[in-house]
Amino acid sequence: MIRSRVFEAERQRFVKALRSLDLQTTVVLTLCALLMILTFKFGSRDFFLEYIVSNGSRLQSWGWWFAIQGVTGFLIPVLVLILGFRKKPAMIGLGLGDWKLALTVFAAYMPIVLIGTWILSDGRTFQVEYPHYRGAVDAWSIFAIYHAAFLLYWIGWEYLWRGFMLFGTAHTFGVHAIFVQALPFALLHVHKPAAELFLSLLGGIVLGALVWRCRSFWVAVPIHAMQMLALDFWCALRIRTGASGFGLEALRAALSGV
Repeated sequence: MIRSRVFEAERQRFVKALRSLDLQTTVVLTLCALLMILTFKFGSRDFFLEYIVSNGSRLQSWGWWFAIQGVTGFLIPVLVLILGFRKKPAMIGLGLGDWKLALTVFAAYMPIVLIGTWILSDGRTFQVEYPHYRGAVDAWSIFAIYHAAFLLYWIGWEYLWRGFMLFGTAHTFGVHAIFVQALPFALLHVHKPAAELFLSLLGGIVLGALVWRCRSFWVAVPIHAMQMLALDFWCALRIRTGASGFGLEALRAALSGV
């Protein structure tokens, strides 16, 4: 009898707790984790080469990964919020927002990106890591194709965190949603070089704050894409030419590889 009463009391507490959960926030947070699992499981380059196109090229496998990230990070989350929760595009970061501020920040940040990535590219750690697809070092045409396809990845990657998670939980967490979305974003950089790992936490918070202020996730896409493009470009040049150092002589030596 006593056990029955205890069980019933706990059952009622559990039901009450479930009813107190916000459905949208619960779905968004859970789905973010599930979508990342699906991306790593079925979007990997090894999966593509083993199960999709056994004789495919490495470049095609990178394109597969980029496309899957676009689907799991952008397409599915957008459909969930618009069709499942009846959200208007502007409410979930898909509008232009304060595009004038976004352009101003982008223009001001680009010199920092170019200088910062030039400095980082001098390290052996970064030249081993970037470009991820080593074929991009050999030909600029391949480099261009690789980064054009990379845009699919950036749209999916940025929307998952700075769109779906940020705006999908904002009604529950308020401005603290900025920090919520930055945590998994930083943890997913754990295998990156140390400098990039630490910067990912700061970058995740700053990008989240910028998107929150501009009310549009689109501003984060060119910022993140240009960071990778610049880092890949400098690393590719250094690998091609063997240029080292930060000064003008090093820059001239590197640019000789264009």
